[in-house]
Amino acid sequence: MSKRDHFFRHIQEGYTTKGDFITMGAAMLDGETITNAHVKIPLKTLNRHGLIAGATGTGKSKTLQVLSENLSDKGVPVLLMDIKGDLSGIAQPGEEKPFITDRHQKIGLEYEIKKFPVELLTLSEEKGSRLRATVSEFGPVLLSRILDLSDVQSGILSVLFKYCDDHHLPLLDLNDLKKILQFSTNEGKVELEQEYGRISSASTGAILRKIVEIEHQGGDLFFGERSFEPDDLLRKDENGNGYINIIRLTDIQDRPKMFSTFMLCLLAEIYATFPEQGDSDKPKLVIFIEEAHLIFNEASKALHNQIEAIVKLIRSKGVGIFFVTQNPTDVPEAVLSQLGLKVQHALRAFTAKDRKAIKLSAENYPISEYYKTDEVLTKLGIGEALISALNEKGIPTPLAATMLRAPMSRMDILEPFEIDTLVQESQLVKKYNETIDRESAYELLNQKIERAEAEDAKEKARKEREAVKKSTTTRPQRRQTTTRRRTTQNPITKVLSSPTVIRSILGILGKMLK
Repeated sequence: MSKRDHFFRHIQEGYTTKGDFITMGAAMLDGETITNAHVKIPLKTLNRHGLIAGATGTGKSKTLQVLSENLSDKGVPVLLMDIKGDLSGIAQPGEEKPFITDRHQKIGLEYEIKKFPVELLTLSEEKGSRLRATVSEFGPVLLSRILDLSDVQSGILSVLFKYCDDHHLPLLDLNDLKKILQFSTNEGKVELEQEYGRISSASTGAILRKIVEIEHQGGDLFFGERSFEPDDLLRKDENGNGYINIIRLTDIQDRPKMFSTFMLCLLAEIYATFPEQGDSDKPKLVIFIEEAHLIFNEASKALHNQIEAIVKLIRSKGVGIFFVTQNPTDVPEAVLSQLGLKVQHALRAFTAKDRKAIKLSAENYPISEYYKTDEVLTKLGIGEALISALNEKGIPTPLAATMLRAPMSRMDILEPFEIDTLVQESQLVKKYNETIDRESAYELLNQKIERAEAEDAKEKARKEREAVKKSTTTRPQRRQTTTRRRTTQNPITKVLSSPTVIRSILGILGKMLK
C-alpha cells in the first residue's frame, strides 16, 4: 500500500462518524489535496468549544462563514461577531466561479450556492436590533469585576445594590448607578450610615470614575431597557434553518472595554437562563467571538477567571464557544485547554518571536507521522488549515492539513439597501429598538431628594414664622412700659409744679421786686 493510500485510510478511519456532521474539506498530503479524504466534524461535539486562528489574510473569516452556514443548515442557531464588517453577505447567495468549482472538484464535494436567515444586531448606533441589559441584571459581583474594583469598592457597590433592593429602586442604566453613588455620600449619607455603616466618599468617587470610562466607550447605549432575551438567539426560519445572528461591531474596535463587558454579560445571562442539556445530537447555540484578544487583553485577573469558569460550565447548556484570533497564544491556557476543535490557518515567521510562537502553537496539536507541524504552519496557503477535532467518543481525531470548502453564501458585504431591507423585515428590531425610560432609581432618588428639600423648606418657614410671631408679641409691651415710664412724674417735679408752691414762689418774687 502506497503512502497516499495509507494516508487516505488513516483520515477516513479517523473522521468516521455515526451521527450528523459538517464536512470542512479534504485532507492534504505533501501539498496535494486527497480527493474524498473528507475531514468531518461530528455535530454533537461542537458544544466542546473551538479555536480558529491564523495570520491576517489566511482565510479565518471564510472558515467562520463555512461553519456558520453549515450549522444553520443543520438547524443550529449561530451568534457571531462581525468586527471587520465582512460577514453580512451570509444573507445573500454566493456566486459560482471557476476557482471555486476547481477547489470543490479537488475536495470531492459539489458546490452549492445558498443564502441563510440572518438577524443583524448592534451595541451602538449601527443598523440592527439593539442589544441592551440593565445594571440590575449584571449584579454587583459581575459589575465589580468588569469595573476592576478593589474589595472595599466592591463591598460598597454590594451595599448600594442592597439599599436599592430594600427600597424598591430599580437600577436600569448608568444614570441610576451614578445617582445612587452620589446620593450615598450626600443627601442619603446619614440614612445609609444608620442602616449599613459608613461609606467613604473617596471610594464612591473612584467607582464613579470607572463608570465614566465605561460610559465613554458606549456603555450609556448598552445599559438600559428593553433587555435582550437570550432565547431570541435560538430562532429558526420556516425551513428549519437556524438564524445566524450577526452583531455588527465595526464601530467599537477602539472600545474593547465595551466589547468585553457585553460578551461577559451575554455569556453569564445565557448560562443563567438556559436549561441544562448535557450531551445531545447537536448544540443548542454556537457563538463565534471574532478578534478574541480584545476580550482577554483588556480583562483583569478576576474577569479572566470569570470567563474561564463560564467556558468550562456553559457546555452543559448545549452552547459551544469558538474563539477567532490571529495567534493561539492570545487565548489563556486555561481556556485553550477546554477547546475541542482547532482550526489553525497559516502563521508567518518574520521575527524570532514569531518562530517561538509557531513552535508553541505546533505543540497544541496531536503528533502526526505525516506532518512536521511547525513547518506545515508556515507553508499553508489561503483557505488551507490544520484541523484537529474530537470524535463522538471525545478522542482527538488525526491531525489533517485541510483544503477547506468555499462558503455557499456571498463572500462580501451587503449593500446599504440590502441592510435596510433586512432591518425593515426584522421582528426583533420592532421588539428591541423602542427606547423605554420608565421610572427608576434616578427619578425616584430625585423625587426623594425633592421631598426632603421641600420638608426642610417647610420646617425652615415654620421656624421663621414662629420667630416673627414671638417678636411681634413682645414689642408692644415694651412700648406700653415706655409710655407708662413717660407719664409717671418724678415726685420732686410733682411738688414743684403744684399750684401752692407756684403761688408761694410768685409771692416771694413780687416782694423782692418792690
